[in-house]
Amino acid sequence: MGDRVDIWQFRTDSGHTADTDLVGFHVEATDGPIGKIHKLSEDAGTQFLVVDTGPWIFGKLVLLPAVTVSRIEPDERKVHLDRTKEEIKNGPDYDEHTHEADTGYRDRYALYYDPYYGMPLK
Repeated sequence: MGDRVDIWQFRTDSGHTADTDLVGFHVEATDGPIGKIHKLSEDAGTQFLVVDTGPWIFGKLVLLPAVTVSRIEPDERKVHLDRTKEEIKNGPDYDEHTHEADTGYRDRYALYYDPYYGMPLK
């Protein structure tokens, strides 16, 4: 069995560089567009995107751990994910008003996303 992947870190081959402002970039799941980046956290050990899904799932905001980013295209202002729309839609609920005070959110996301990344990324 291999090492576990840290879901809260960008992949080294994603094209992410520190301090690149991704807010406003379009986000693509493996099966199509899902929205635009509303917020980006680059805090050490807790890197994630918050995506505004617009009409796709009724304007809901979704939090995506950084590991879900497979590729960033800065010139096209586009971020590609390795998850489907359904996988994203079925993820844990995100509430931007309580997120900062919610110390257990990382555990909920780990329970959902860890099975996808239990082995090292190829």
